[in-house]
Amino acid sequence: MSRLAKKPITVGKTTVSVEGGVLSVKGSKGTLTKQVHPSIGIQVDENGVLVTPKDRSRLAKALTGTFASHVKNMVAGVETPYVKKLILEGVGYKMEVKGTDVVLTVGFSHTVSLPIPEDVAVKAEKNVMTLESVNKESLGQFAANIRRVKPPEPYLGKGIRYEGEVVRRKQGKKAV
Repeated sequence: MSRLAKKPITVGKTTVSVEGGVLSVKGSKGTLTKQVHPSIGIQVDENGVLVTPKDRSRLAKALTGTFASHVKNMVAGVETPYVKKLILEGVGYKMEVKGTDVVLTVGFSHTVSLPIPEDVAVKAEKNVMTLESVNKESLGQFAANIRRVKPPEPYLGKGIRYEGEVVRRKQGKKAV
């Protein structure tokens, strides 16, 4: 069993409830819900939230730590939203928010439009895009989808990268 799941997860000011196989976490910034796997048991008491396997199967032991991590991320997210920043580098590259879509102009013959998930807030200024959400999972997936459009290339460093990401640069051709 996971070491994460052995200790109770502190809740703080959030309210956590489990009803009918659905975990719901409510905090000052929003509410999150997640379907709980049938082989996992979640108990809520005054000490915090405890995630335990219902049986001794290998799957239940593996999912215990996963669900403990999900609960921890949900509790942290409804108190202070998660933030990711994406940086766009390249001459003529731009990103903008149009309605419910992010429109990227990144050197292709066409623009790339990605729909923004409902629980993610997006701000774009010049070459920096700030994504904010209470749901860590959907925020990370949307940021990865944006980065996948034009990942940074190793010779000039052009493309979309995360803030703080280090792009290993290659030397390029030498003249003889």
